[in-house]
Parts: sequence; structure tokens; C-alpha cells
Amino acid sequence: MIEHTVCFTLVHPEGSEAERAFLEGAREVLTGVPGVQGFTVSRQVSAKSGYRFRFSMRFADEDAYRAYDAHPDHAAFVAQRWATEVREFQELDFTPWP
Repeated sequence: MIEHTVCFTLVHPEGSEAERAFLEGAREVLTGVPGVQGFTVSRQVSAKSGYRFRFSMRFADEDAYRAYDAHPDHAAFVAQRWATEVREFQELDFTPWP
């Protein structure tokens, strides 16, 4: 199992229609990619981080994660929305330990 997470800040004002449209659009597109499990959108509440949101999703294995990363819907979302609407981000991928 792989948990793929990305924390990010958008270029849009907080609470704006553009912010809502990005988050809802991401949920619609990314949950439609085969292999995505447990997709969540979370809002940051700690003052200790400059990131405002987090996407988290799980994949059964490395093959499912690679297929998601290469999927045309994911690639289009990254090119058309992510690249223009995300100001900064950090991506972290986890597997259970040990």
C-alpha cells in the first residue's frame, strides 16, 4: 500500500469560487483515475505550516501508483490546472512501517 499525499497552497483567495472550483475539479478528475482509493481533501488548520490544503489517496501497490501517475486524466489535470493554480507544494509518499 502507498499513501500519496501532496500539501499545497493555491494562487486563489481563501474562500473564493476559484478555490472551490479547483478543489471540486480535482476530486472529480482524480477519483475517476483507476486505482485511486480513499481520496481526501483536507484544509490546514495549523499556523505552523504555510500550506493550506492536502490531497491524500492510497494505492494498492507500486504498479497502481505508476499507472495513476501516467494516466492521461492525471497528466491533463497537472498540466491544465495544477501548473497554473498551485503556488507551492510538497509531495510525500508513504508505505506502512515496518
